[in-house]
Amino acid sequence: MILHKHFDVNARGHLTIGGLDTVELAKQYGTPAYILDEEVIREQCRVYRKAATQCFGEDALPLYASKALCFSTMYRIAAEEGMGIDCVSGGELFTAKRAGFPAERIYFHGNNKTDRDIRDALDMGVGTFVVDNQDELTALSEEAARRGITQRILLRITPGIDPHTHRAVVTGNVDSKFGNAIVTGQAMKIVKEALSAPGIDLAGIHCHVGSQIFDIEPFSDAADIMVRFIADIKKECQYEIRELNLGGGLGVRYTEYDREIDYADAIRQIASVVTEYCRAHDIRQPRVILEPGRSLVAAAGLTLYTVGSVKEIPGFKNYISVDGGMPDNPRYALYQSSYTALIANRANAPRDFRATLAGRCCESGDLLGEDMEIQHAKRGDILAVLVTGAYNYSMASNYNRIPRPPVILVRNGEARVAVRRETYEDLVANDIL
Repeated sequence: MILHKHFDVNARGHLTIGGLDTVELAKQYGTPAYILDEEVIREQCRVYRKAATQCFGEDALPLYASKALCFSTMYRIAAEEGMGIDCVSGGELFTAKRAGFPAERIYFHGNNKTDRDIRDALDMGVGTFVVDNQDELTALSEEAARRGITQRILLRITPGIDPHTHRAVVTGNVDSKFGNAIVTGQAMKIVKEALSAPGIDLAGIHCHVGSQIFDIEPFSDAADIMVRFIADIKKECQYEIRELNLGGGLGVRYTEYDREIDYADAIRQIASVVTEYCRAHDIRQPRVILEPGRSLVAAAGLTLYTVGSVKEIPGFKNYISVDGGMPDNPRYALYQSSYTALIANRANAPRDFRATLAGRCCESGDLLGEDMEIQHAKRGDILAVLVTGAYNYSMASNYNRIPRPPVILVRNGEARVAVRRETYEDLVANDIL
């Protein structure tokens, strides 16, 4: 086992995922390629579903935060595993609709929903809007009233918490672009507006404190603050909030230096805090919603590359260049995210070489990691970067006019294409001469 139980080394010394030889997968599907173990995704969905219902009751609903990894089959998997989904754009909604996901189990997020987004979501019958701000509330209210319907909503609330993660993925502090801060009075103001708005049913409130968090404390703090706010709403507005969405953000093990999280135990700890605080503040426990994204899909994936060159600069650093890079994984360029990498065709060899993994783009910042421990490499080797299931395919681009890689799902000893590799023809399909 390497990091996670579905990564291993076979008798040939090759890295495997879900029991399949990654070197053979590279030969069959080419590189770069995203490879995902479908059973790992399904297992994680079941962990969340079971823990949520045991801890919060049968009506608890984990939502898959689909921004982490969005393609049609992901929505089919989420539907089959009894999940709801969290969508943040018209494109994600369209993909979910195309995949046949039940619209009543969709929560529609986003801090700047356009008029078209609102109309399309209403046409689709989206179950719940997570309303971010006053302008959106007004626009949604007017459109719902015009149609003669009542739309169920949650309000996004900013609890004002620093979760001690990378600043680019912090979302719960007071000066965030998301939501309405409690401490400024804006949260209570928008609650009152929602309660009087035509065509609006205020079901509950939502918060999200950030991503890649390994401590339970920020979630416990958020639960405390949100339950207190529910109590304040009951006292000031004589209205009882029915649903509390605590968001997602639990961390994932990308390297051997990261802690491993027991997600079921984390949910139990959060549940005990919610129960305790509801009792302390004398409010009925609302339906609880969770929004895992990264923790469902990140560890399920890896990306395969082919080594093109190895450059050793005496007294400075070593480079291993591959046939992908920031277009298929921009997370190092954006967040300096750490990964584990190895040479897949010599996975059992010592990782006694230090190198910077460089991409193929004409961009000095096109790196997958620096000073990484890896095996010695040569041109033609297959290099694997592990734990790339989240925010790799979903953030991929065509920078330098490079086609995006395919997504390959493995399950029960078989592999299949879930998203085909882009072609040069795809790159120019929208060009007008």
